[in-house]
Amino acid sequence: MLLFAADENFNFDIVRGLRRRLPELDILSVQAAGMSGADDPSVLAWAALEGRILLTHDVATMTKFAHDRIAAGEKMPGVFEVPRSLPAGLAIEELLLIAECSLPGEWEGQVRYLPLR
Repeated sequence: MLLFAADENFNFDIVRGLRRRLPELDILSVQAAGMSGADDPSVLAWAALEGRILLTHDVATMTKFAHDRIAAGEKMPGVFEVPRSLPAGLAIEELLLIAECSLPGEWEGQVRYLPLR
């Protein structure tokens, strides 16, 4: 199963809903990893080192730094941008589908925006 990381300001209701619906899902918050206050490039580097797909609401800057990693040929397991305007229930459904139906490495080097449909 895929490994996920929740960015520092990611909606914890979504994280809690994912854990409730799929208890075996491996999702680690940036805070739990001791990365509170880290800048975006550092968070992306940590996620890459851990092999975790990053979940974020930060469309303004995280996307740019993710694309910079890709352009530099650096490892980037993937980023899912979840708009704050997306209802939590829909975000949970989309992320569950991704977690349960994706192959390891499938999202490598990609920045995707929810909803996927």
